[in-house]
Amino acid sequence: MKRDRIENLQRRQLLAAAATLNLWHWLPSAGAAPTEPSRGGPNGATPGAGSVTRRRLGPLEVFPIGLGCQWTPGRGPGAVNDLYASTTDRTAAIALIRRAVDLGVTLIDTAEAYGPFFSEEIVGEALQGIRGKVVLCTKFGFDIDPQTGARRGGRNSRPEHIRQVVEAQLGRLRTDHIDLLYQHRVDPEVPIEDVAGTVKDLIAQGKVRQFGLSEPGVQTIRRAHAVQPLAAIQNEYSMLWRGPEAQVIPLCEELDIGFVCWSPLGMGLLAGNVTSASRFKAGRDFRAAVPRFAPEALPNNMALVELVKIWSRRKNCSPAQLALAWLSAQKPFIVPIPGTTNVAHLEQNVLAASISFSGAELKELDAALAAVRIQGERLPPPVLAQTGVEAPPKR
Repeated sequence: MKRDRIENLQRRQLLAAAATLNLWHWLPSAGAAPTEPSRGGPNGATPGAGSVTRRRLGPLEVFPIGLGCQWTPGRGPGAVNDLYASTTDRTAAIALIRRAVDLGVTLIDTAEAYGPFFSEEIVGEALQGIRGKVVLCTKFGFDIDPQTGARRGGRNSRPEHIRQVVEAQLGRLRTDHIDLLYQHRVDPEVPIEDVAGTVKDLIAQGKVRQFGLSEPGVQTIRRAHAVQPLAAIQNEYSMLWRGPEAQVIPLCEELDIGFVCWSPLGMGLLAGNVTSASRFKAGRDFRAAVPRFAPEALPNNMALVELVKIWSRRKNCSPAQLALAWLSAQKPFIVPIPGTTNVAHLEQNVLAASISFSGAELKELDAALAAVRIQGERLPPPVLAQTGVEAPPKR
């Protein structure tokens, strides 16, 4: 134990030196898992850690497919739930994360708000002994008591709160540093310069390596990046929701910022396990509150599902794999982080890293996708209102 403490201190000091030398339950971050069996990648092989080209999120290098860990406590002892009515247990959740690392996955994403604290605790336990193999990402930004986990409502990115949250996160994650720390949602009361400056200080202290934002306004991205360079923006992006293509992804390309996709499988729609007759239980399944999954919207939105199934047969893969591979084909700095509670689904998701499109295929598929009109907003109104927010000016 003493040796571990010394090594952790040394690592933190090293990170601090390098920096000096310049060198919420209902806030989704991951898509529901696929349910169809994989028809394999090229030659039926699962890509290993060295068989695919890594992607860059700013200075961070990661496997093309990450893992989103957004879980809440279930009703029984040790039970673990996701947002889409899937259930597992703590032991299995830990094993799933470790299996992801075995498969070569290096980007592990979670947040203080998931539980709250619950997901970070599972991730921290799962990464014992393999912490150095992953890029560990978490988030701050909601008004949650850092000691008790009580939700006080609203957002909170005041500098003193950020510092308290990070100290607590380091304990839950059982690590001495966070590789990528996101502001979960922009605080409309705190200038982004104050937020970025606080994270910059944490980087100088070796407690954080890189900074990111989730669902921010475009000008907030520029302002934050001017204070502390951003490694990644994390927004919803999929065949079902392509909003980031208008402004955010081009800005990421301009500023050399990576882009991480939450809900890359469209909350399960793109995995082929939702039909026009699907209904979702309020309080157990987040989709019950999402307008595009409403009974009046689903029949219209099945056109996208059918298109994905047609192309998955053409590419000899599952619909979920097709959806993930399409995202990867958009830009070389895009990394989806599908979530799942099922190891077989995890393995299928990882296979998507070996699927590619020719230029002609991508042009044809994009034209077909553009012809599909989706009905319904992507999020419930109160959640949607927290996206695309511009931070107040610095005075």
